[in-house]
Amino acid sequence: MSKNYRLITLDGRAKRGELHTVHGVIQTPVFMNVGTAAAIKGAVSTEDLEGIGTQVELSNTYHLHVRPGDKLIKQMGGLHKFMVWDKPILTDSGGFQVFSLAGLRKIKEEGVYFNSHVDGRKIFMGPEESMQIQSNLASTIAMAFDECPPHPATRDYMQRSVDRTTRWLVRCKNEMNRLNSLEDTINKEQMLFGINQGGTFEDIRIEHAKTISEMDLDGYALGGLAVGESHEEMYRILDETVPYLPLEKPTYLMGVGTPENILEAVARGVDFFDCVYPTRNGRHGHVYTNYGKLNLFNAKYETDTAPIEEGCACPACRRYSRAYIRHLLKAKEMLGMRLCVLHNLYFYNTMMSEIRHAIEERRYDDYKNKKIERMKMLL
Repeated sequence: MSKNYRLITLDGRAKRGELHTVHGVIQTPVFMNVGTAAAIKGAVSTEDLEGIGTQVELSNTYHLHVRPGDKLIKQMGGLHKFMVWDKPILTDSGGFQVFSLAGLRKIKEEGVYFNSHVDGRKIFMGPEESMQIQSNLASTIAMAFDECPPHPATRDYMQRSVDRTTRWLVRCKNEMNRLNSLEDTINKEQMLFGINQGGTFEDIRIEHAKTISEMDLDGYALGGLAVGESHEEMYRILDETVPYLPLEKPTYLMGVGTPENILEAVARGVDFFDCVYPTRNGRHGHVYTNYGKLNLFNAKYETDTAPIEEGCACPACRRYSRAYIRHLLKAKEMLGMRLCVLHNLYFYNTMMSEIRHAIEERRYDDYKNKKIERMKMLL
């Protein structure tokens, strides 16, 4: 049993829980709002995040290591003080950036050698280095350093990669225990989530899930999905793998996804999510509603006096029309992007609240099916 995670309700495989952390309680299922470089893209402030119901902010280990530097952030009192955010923060390990910087990196047993995307300088990051950087950042939850294998990959490559990720996880756990015991560590109660890998090979996924479940970590993530496989393949892997991860610990599907992806994954036992979609789409004028996604650049909104969505209580919908926001976007005014991002994040955070209530009332399947059908209406 986890001393930090409490499972409140099960509705089928959908989990309603709460994770107790040094920075507050996280109600799950939860969508973590992505602030890669310690800020949500689109000029979104800490006050904004508080106002739209954000529970967890997610920042990126690699990007903050490169700029401004994790040692500087430690000197400033850690990431919470630096960005003036007192609620939970999850930092990813840098493993996905290693995957995405494929042309610049070299993977070895000790870790990964690669070049900075900012200035080209050589960087080495292994399990110990990733834990040290995340400890300097003093995030609430640190992710284990892993390799995110490409899709598709051969069975042989995938198995070797997963085995190395397991060895790296042992090193991450040992290093975190050491760091959490040091006198000058800012957050001595930093949590560690391990990452399940295996691509679309369900037998490799299941064996890896069994292996890492025995390590008694604070939570478990599924990585290496939403990297090119179909949604059906992703759902199949979740169906097969999640039952082998501890029910009494948080389960995190990394980098996912669309509202439909989240709704389907919750039904399969996932309770942590993150994705750049709401912010990235918002910056391009694409906004989510309960009746589908709108592109505010479309000419039909030029004189539309309605809000993005009637009844929405986000900062954009409370005051501004589609016509005005479209004008801002066309004029390349930052306010247009900001309002769209705020709306999208509010939509996601509100959807997660609805999900939690539906699970508590044991009507999640009905909620999910109706929500997905409704969101197809404009498509």
